[in-house]
Amino acid sequence: MSEQFSRERALSLLEEWTKGESLRKHALAVSVCTESYGVLEANQLGLTSPQAEELADRYAAAGLLHDMDYERHPSLEEHPFVGVTFLRQQGWPEEILHAILAHADYSGTPRESHLDKALFACDELAGFLTACALVKPTKSIMDVEAKGVLKKMKDKAFARAVNREDITEGAALLGIPVEQHIDNCLRAMQSHAAELGLSGGTA
Repeated sequence: MSEQFSRERALSLLEEWTKGESLRKHALAVSVCTESYGVLEANQLGLTSPQAEELADRYAAAGLLHDMDYERHPSLEEHPFVGVTFLRQQGWPEEILHAILAHADYSGTPRESHLDKALFACDELAGFLTACALVKPTKSIMDVEAKGVLKKMKDKAFARAVNREDITEGAALLGIPVEQHIDNCLRAMQSHAAELGLSGGTA
């Protein structure tokens, strides 16, 4: 992927369109989780550098951009369509645009590619893992365990806004057990804890 459509460019667009800290952090969390599936997919396909990095970069960019228009255009009529229209005019790869459309059930865009499935699978789970970290006394993602996350998923009163069905459906789309999906995303977020503001304390 050219520099014009790199992860760095995606981050800069996110910051331009989204001023709220929590929505930016959500995009970063979804990005690192989705990117981890890009790395797994590159391994699966037997790709080597630089193709492997390019694939992971594409997954990361999709995560950063999936809610880029949400702050300005939160209605179902506009999100994510406004963002995708803008990105298409800028010449972003259709594969990324398709995944962004496919993450919204109501867009009518089917989830076909591995990227489509990964982005959808990581969206709600990244939010849920963040919530699990923030209720810890340390507020650190390092203290979150997959077993505890599964338990919290059964507690309907916890993080009510998170759609549990999307998490389980996402894992099924990826062809892995939900526990493995949680573990994959948890490890991805733990390796970027400081960047996500989830390393504990006041970070």
